Order: sequence, then C-alpha cells, then structure tokens
Amino acid sequence: MPEHVKMLREIERDMMRMQKPLLDEYQIEEIERQICEAMEFAQSVKLTFWRDGFTYDEIGRVHYLEPIHKEVRLKTELGTISRIKFAGIIAVEVIE
Repeated sequence: MPEHVKMLREIERDMMRMQKPLLDEYQIEEIERQICEAMEFAQSVKLTFWRDGFTYDEIGRVHYLEPIHKEVRLKTELGTISRIKFAGIIAVEVIE
C-alpha cells in the first residue's frame, strides 16, 4: 500500500506541473533592466522563477550578477544567499 500512495502522490504532482512560460525579447530585456536597476539602487525585489514545472518566489536584494554561470545571487531577508539561474526567471517586481 505505501508504494501505491507514493505513486498517486507522484501522479498528482505531475498533473500540477506547468510548462515554462516563453518570454519574448522585450520581456527579457525588461527583466534584465529591472534587476540591474535594483542592484544599483539597493532595492528589494521579488523574483519569480520557474523550476521543474513549478514557479517559486524569492524576496531579497540583488547581491551579485554572475556572468559565467548566468545566475543572480539574491541576499534574502534571512541573510542567506540564493542562486537563481537567469534563464529560469519569469518575472521581477521591485519592492518599494
């Protein structure tokens, strides 16, 4: 029975997955601009990113842009550093 329950949970999780939203060139440029501006003026941002079929939100300040690994390093409110791949970011909201 435990295997059956586990399989049902996996099926339910797979049904909840969604495809990554496709962004056009303008949207990508706007995301880049907002991230750079937030880093320059030390503003808090809410990054919405897609990973494995689900979207997640992370709030903090942009600490560093890593060009080699193409990721944003975000210092969260708890003081931890989150690494978010730029290709996964689907929305940015500057928090005033």
